[in-house]
Amino acid sequence: MAYTTSTTNFNPPLTEIFEEAFERCGLEIRTGYDFKTARRSLNFMLTEWANRGINLWTIEQGSINLAQGVTTYDLPIDTVDLLEHVIRTFSGQGPNQTDLNITRISVSTYSTIPNKLAQGRPIQVWVNRQSGQTTDLLGATPAYPQINVWPAPDQGTTQQPYYVFYYWRLKRLYDAGDGSNVVDIPFRFLNAMTAGLAYMIAVKKPEVAPDRVAALKAMYEEAWMLASEEDREKAAIRFVPREMFF
Repeated sequence: MAYTTSTTNFNPPLTEIFEEAFERCGLEIRTGYDFKTARRSLNFMLTEWANRGINLWTIEQGSINLAQGVTTYDLPIDTVDLLEHVIRTFSGQGPNQTDLNITRISVSTYSTIPNKLAQGRPIQVWVNRQSGQTTDLLGATPAYPQINVWPAPDQGTTQQPYYVFYYWRLKRLYDAGDGSNVVDIPFRFLNAMTAGLAYMIAVKKPEVAPDRVAALKAMYEEAWMLASEEDREKAAIRFVPREMFF
């Protein structure tokens, strides 16, 4: 009588992902350098994924206590971008707690504000994404992504805030590590990751025929499309036109 395994925990270590990717190229991992080059290609591919759209599993909520007269605040250094943000007043005070809209503006708009130190309830925010990297080998001057709020808060301290900036951010994907670990992605993306890695390895290997490289690229794009189209918000959406008066 047939039976199921009753397990749903397939998440192979990177060593097996590397082996599968090489086999899709018609190759085998034979040297330590093969392992090293696969790990490096995977890290490059994970950075590419940050440019391919919103990866829902990397959304993380955070908050920043705003202080009177302070306009600029650091975000976590692994922040890719902010998706949503609000200003919360009376934070933690039960029914008095209120989330108020704060509008994201461009650097051009922020730069034209005449008095950036004017105080009040913040209603606009410019997100300065910067590089999210350290700017020297010693790591002494990391280039943190930042928010710049306007007006500057008119009350509160970081210890006893009146305004709290709540945000939902996209964070960077974890690196490949030393290769003995698993990756921090949903199981739905395992095939897309393996297909992409196979293509990136094939590009670097002269013994892989060009037609096979093209086929691996097509397989990667198809696998990515299937995974990314499933990894999306499924809530209803409604568009309401804004009334304008002249």
